[in-house]
Amino acid sequence: MGEYRAYSLKNEGFIHCSTLEQIPKVVAAFYQNQPDLLVLAISPEQLQSPVKWEQPQHPNPENATLELEKETFPHIYGAINLESVVFVKPLQELLNS
Repeated sequence: MGEYRAYSLKNEGFIHCSTLEQIPKVVAAFYQNQPDLLVLAISPEQLQSPVKWEQPQHPNPENATLELEKETFPHIYGAINLESVVFVKPLQELLNS
């Protein structure tokens, strides 16, 4: 059916992910000025690549918020097979619901 490979998979070795509860904090920390973002909901049971829960590595440590540093985030170590995608929604639609 196909797969999704984020730019970070090549550069960092994994795809950054968040839980639904973490999305508002991640958007505030990293994506405030990026319009038209999409959210993919992924079924871990259907995902073929391994997932590791890890602390974030902020690209600019001096700007890191302590709140995010205390959490762990799902990192997908491989492509996201499209069969595992439950839905795709615009970020703003998800935040407004």
